[in-house]
Amino acid sequence: MLDNVYPVTIFDNFLTYEFRSIGPNGAIRKIVRYQEYSRCGYYNLGFGDVDPDTGNESDLHVTNNGDSEKVLRTVTSTLYTFTDNYPDAFVLASGSTRARTRLYRIGISNNLEAIEKDFNLLGYLDDGWQKFVRGTDYDLFLVKRKS
Repeated sequence: MLDNVYPVTIFDNFLTYEFRSIGPNGAIRKIVRYQEYSRCGYYNLGFGDVDPDTGNESDLHVTNNGDSEKVLRTVTSTLYTFTDNYPDAFVLASGSTRARTRLYRIGISNNLEAIEKDFNLLGYLDDGWQKFVRGTDYDLFLVKRKS
């Protein structure tokens, strides 16, 4: 599942990861951040582009570089590195829009067997957390590395 990923640079004690998406729109700088919530042990997985002019991060920018699967595999590779260094962490993730959350759900569904070998995976609906099931339109995802 994690072959064909972009090279990643790691910063901030394994909390920040950068890589470049390469495609018809050029080399786009991407950033992945794991930010701890006030509840100890829970981390938000944030992901987006870095504006080349301002250096600001945006999780709303649409790159359209034709490499979305490779980008999602690269983001997933950071999850392995992060949980290697924070093995007790619970990681929460969702898209910045419904469409992006759907894209993440599709990526998870397409790689579910591989993900479940290494992670416990839950999805959140109005009635609470449940084991991830393909085809279910979750609002949020929670992963925990298996021991």
